[in-house]
Amino acid sequence: MDLGPSALVTRKAVQARPVFPFDAIVGQDEMKLALLIAAVDPSVGGVLVFGDRGTGKSTAVRALAALLPPMQAVAGCRFSCDPARPADLCESCQLAAELAVATVPVPVVDLPLGATEDRVAGALDIERALAHGQKAFEPGLLARAHRGFLYIDEVNLLEDHLVDLLLDVAASGENVVEREGISIRHPARFVLVGSGNPEEGELRPQLLDRFGLSVDVRTPTDLATRVEVIRRRDAFERDSAAFLADWAEAADATRARILAARALLPAVAVPDATLENAARLCMALGTDGLRGELTLIRTARALAALEGEEVVGVPHLRRIAAPALRHRLRRNPLDEAVATTRVDRAVAELFGP
Repeated sequence: MDLGPSALVTRKAVQARPVFPFDAIVGQDEMKLALLIAAVDPSVGGVLVFGDRGTGKSTAVRALAALLPPMQAVAGCRFSCDPARPADLCESCQLAAELAVATVPVPVVDLPLGATEDRVAGALDIERALAHGQKAFEPGLLARAHRGFLYIDEVNLLEDHLVDLLLDVAASGENVVEREGISIRHPARFVLVGSGNPEEGELRPQLLDRFGLSVDVRTPTDLATRVEVIRRRDAFERDSAAFLADWAEAADATRARILAARALLPAVAVPDATLENAARLCMALGTDGLRGELTLIRTARALAALEGEEVVGVPHLRRIAAPALRHRLRRNPLDEAVATTRVDRAVAELFGP
């Protein structure tokens, strides 16, 4: 797609804007781990980050974007098709006689709350229709996010018709647009990352269930942590170049860790005993369906890969149980304990303190 000179200038300006380093974020270890797991294995189903304002939710997502290793894509493809997966190529790439390969950044696309459905799903290219009388498809945000991350800040305030659209695409991995004489379908597989403040409204259960991991973030309560957050943020704003240089080595190490985990992931084994333990935990908590077990196993496998281990065991299940299951619990009027407490209690009963 031809962006035009002004759009290119804007895009370069956005890319040149310094981003606070991922490794420099103080605390919020569960949130950072969940994002790293999603970067290692997108099949975990995305990350929901709920909590207080000003706790680094948006900062962490944008910091992860700057950290991700680049990917291989078909050169010039509007959907960044993966040349290594012929079955998932878009129609244009399937018809091409030869596919050139380019190295491109992993897309991290913001979906603003006020976006129209045309902007999200794509629509008729009005400029080409008026200038040349041709019906052509103008890709939307879902196309741009393919093979990357789609980030929605204040996801609990997203309009219902956009939620329905996201649910359809998340379930099929494909975006279908049929309007204004255009009928087109293209791959749209992305990691959905949402953030928000629960005080401003709840998330629809159907969309909540689509997130693989749910993370709670809270304002730090100890003095030392709060002081360190202020110190690092102030240093970044005063001299971002020097601050980024100080954290460059840590960023390189984390990037290498992600790559190593991706390479190791297919070899990580999940013994039957671990599968049984995951099922027992979900049964004890009364989670609906089997998505809890599947997410728990996928997440534990990615965690093992991040730690360089080739077998998933109870320690991995224990560490990742809360973010994988806390948002899948039924409300129990006889048990007013918060979801995290209920998960921790079940883990202690099954696996020991």
